[in-house]
Amino acid sequence: MSLTERLRDVREGFHRAFWVANVTELFERLSYYGVNAVLAIYLHESLGFSETEAGDLIGYFGGVVWFLPILGGALADRFGFRRSLAFAYLVLALGYFLLGSLDASWMAWLRDLVPLPTMVILVLTVPALGPAIVKPCVVGTTALASTEKVRSLGYSIYYTLVNIGGTVGPVVAFAVRRTIGIENVFRVCAVSVFLMFFAVLLFYRDPPRDAKTQVQSVGQALRNLLVVLTNLRFVSFLVIFSGFWVVFWQEFIALPLYVRNFIDPEADIDLILSVDPLMVICFQLLVSHLTRKIPAFRAMTLGILIASFSWLVLVGLPTIPGVILALVVLAFGEMIQSPRFYEYVSRLAPEGQQGVFMGYAFLPIAIGFVIAGALGGRLVAFFGNALGEPQFVWLVIASVGFVTSALMVVYDRIVKPGAPPPAPKG
Repeated sequence: MSLTERLRDVREGFHRAFWVANVTELFERLSYYGVNAVLAIYLHESLGFSETEAGDLIGYFGGVVWFLPILGGALADRFGFRRSLAFAYLVLALGYFLLGSLDASWMAWLRDLVPLPTMVILVLTVPALGPAIVKPCVVGTTALASTEKVRSLGYSIYYTLVNIGGTVGPVVAFAVRRTIGIENVFRVCAVSVFLMFFAVLLFYRDPPRDAKTQVQSVGQALRNLLVVLTNLRFVSFLVIFSGFWVVFWQEFIALPLYVRNFIDPEADIDLILSVDPLMVICFQLLVSHLTRKIPAFRAMTLGILIASFSWLVLVGLPTIPGVILALVVLAFGEMIQSPRFYEYVSRLAPEGQQGVFMGYAFLPIAIGFVIAGALGGRLVAFFGNALGEPQFVWLVIASVGFVTSALMVVYDRIVKPGAPPPAPKG
């Protein structure tokens, strides 16, 4: 195919909805990672929660964000992508605004009525609902609004924009926090997604879809969950693999608390957190090319192992350069395993159930976030505050990754990935 023909395919292969949805996704990810870059600091230093409480709250928030896309996709199919996206951005804007206003004077009356931990949980639930709807809408739009010739390119564009948002978000958070205060990070993020609400209403139209496509109800999504859970082979893999996310999410949980408490209380940890997604943008294609011949399962296990070693950098080098180096190594672990994970999940699904099973690929992320939150804050409090040996935090986190890698090897020996799994009965 000539360059001219390829450019024509690209120009004609994407429906306008593709570009609108993916640009709004960039701003949604910018806001999401901007909030995550300062959330631990905000809960601990501004609202006065202990490290343990802050970790639990962040784990709750992340768990809801990554579990609900399973149902969010069903909602999007029922009500249409345009209405679902607009609703999601409106909810996100409200949630981020309320989150940044938790210590505002105008909310004093509510703080007098509701205990602060309860109020934070309620407020965190609001923005957590947004990504649960945005993600399936944008991914679904990418599938429906691109032709077969450019669909693979479409997903590459989507993944790139997600990482650009992940890179810019912490930088924006840093700039806002240093100039007008940490609480305004949440308000700026609220404005960002609120503008996307209007962008969807003005420019987005639902892409054409096959009239014969079955629209799944929420009840059917719940029944599918039970079907998936009967496949013990699949569930055991998800549970084991969640160990990677326990290790990975410490970037937003234990690391900010550790850096501000034990390295430099004035450190710009939000800015430093942009290192990981920036590395992904720069090196993902190269890493994918270099590891393309490694079987998927081995690549995932290798990625987990490298990510685990990343935190050992902080044991020997507890400095800001050490933090940056750890994030660089963590990013390479992520780049090695991430593309291969979905490839492997698709092979675990019984014939005819690939779509259902792929929907639950988010579950390890949700499980890992919840465990990471409960573990990270407690480790910082115990080893850092109680024992005065904060470097032990990273020995434990790395150990979780090493155990996960070992369980992956055991799983691979017992359950042959090449053999099709039995379909669940009923």
